[in-house]
Amino acid sequence: SLAMPIFIVDKEGQLLYYNPAAEALLGRRFDEAGQMRVEELSDVFEITSEDGAPIPPEAIPLGIALQQQRPAHSPLTFRGLDGVKRRVEVTAFPLVGHGDRLLGAVAIFWERQES
Repeated sequence: SLAMPIFIVDKEGQLLYYNPAAEALLGRRFDEAGQMRVEELSDVFEITSEDGAPIPPEAIPLGIALQQQRPAHSPLTFRGLDGVKRRVEVTAFPLVGHGDRLLGAVAIFWERQES
């Protein structure tokens, strides 16, 4: 029931869940999205930097959180599955369990308002 969009992956980078708030930005309901891996996100959503340069999966905040096991934040642009291009801010962090065991990662994002 979080109002802010979240996207959760397991330790292998496989999509586990995104909430209804994320559905509105991603352009498709979670139960219709199908399987996705962090490695596919850059291509599926055409993720780019603010200047339009493609961002590889390992450089998006969720990829950094998962692979480097540290928090990351970045502004970026992506094309939702509904075809709409959106500018967002993304913050991601690893999910770590007992014994420093990596469980996955979560990304929280919000649409940037044009000024």
